[in-house]
Amino acid sequence: MPRVRSSPDIFLVIVTLMLVTVGCLMVYSASSVSAEYRFDDAYFFVKRQLIFVALGFVSMFLMTQIDYWRWRDLSKAALWVCFLLLLIVLIPGVGLVRGGAQSWLGIGAFSIQPSEFMKLAMILFLASYISVNQKFIVTWKKGLIPTLALLFLAFGLIMLQPDLGTGAVMILTSVLMIFIAGARISHFVILGCIGIVGFIGLIASAPYRIQRITSFLNPWEDPLGGGFQIIQSLYAIAPGGLLGLGFGESRQKYFYLPEPQTDFIFAILTEELGFIGGGFVLICFAVLLWRGIRIALYAPDLFGTLFAAGITAMIAFQVMINVSVVIGLMPVTGITLPLMSYGGSSLTIMLTTIGILLNISRHTPA
Repeated sequence: MPRVRSSPDIFLVIVTLMLVTVGCLMVYSASSVSAEYRFDDAYFFVKRQLIFVALGFVSMFLMTQIDYWRWRDLSKAALWVCFLLLLIVLIPGVGLVRGGAQSWLGIGAFSIQPSEFMKLAMILFLASYISVNQKFIVTWKKGLIPTLALLFLAFGLIMLQPDLGTGAVMILTSVLMIFIAGARISHFVILGCIGIVGFIGLIASAPYRIQRITSFLNPWEDPLGGGFQIIQSLYAIAPGGLLGLGFGESRQKYFYLPEPQTDFIFAILTEELGFIGGGFVLICFAVLLWRGIRIALYAPDLFGTLFAAGITAMIAFQVMINVSVVIGLMPVTGITLPLMSYGGSSLTIMLTTIGILLNISRHTPA
């Protein structure tokens, strides 16, 4: 392996710290009213978030110190463990149901979301498999079919929960990795047509998904039902203006916007900190993605390139989907905002992946 730099990408470290810090502040502000009412403790959610911040930064530091190519040997084991967890979470009475999805496993006072771990495991496996079998990626039999079979098996298990948002991020990220590896455009055209038909079928198979589409197209048709979240999110964003109402001054967190500390934390942020605050966060994410793309481009081997590209793409797709939902450009999907939304599994996994990205950066030019 090439000579390792003494320090990782400093820009990526700084922007990660900034996003997590702003996220913790906004988790407190967005959840304080609900936490005071439900648990008689305005700091309930942010205290738990800080625990996962600490765990996440420990994991990020450890990942920074472990050479990324060592994970290649664990790619198959990690994937099968995640498959097992996805099966366990579907067992009645074992998996925890929240928001209509049976997506969590309880561990003591905390819970984990196996689908979040599967996203990273799939990126790791594809990076490892494709880097060894790249010459076959232009073929169906030895290239695309084996990778797509595993990908859609994982997607199917996630959809049984159901969790379309997480499954969509995993699919988009994986397909982008396959494209970067050199798959044929003609194959993507065929897969794209199949994907469109399948996506329409998934929507048509569940009435609540059809309701989300119709509510997205015209939320005012059902303002107290399917359109409620989108309308309340826009009500949060609109008064923010340039500078916002001020930190802690959100009106929508007073039980208008459901669970504002999770999927809709960006709406509360723009309400309190305005266009300037929202723009600052988006610029931070843009810097993070820029550094991730640079690390992928300068990685010393194909495995590192695909691993870094997959991690960067996963974060990019989550940011785009979450922000698009909040501002009314996409139907509600249940995707959290990376590094900022409340949630232990999501935050810990994100910081872990950033740590891996930082280690890959130590093998690239300064």
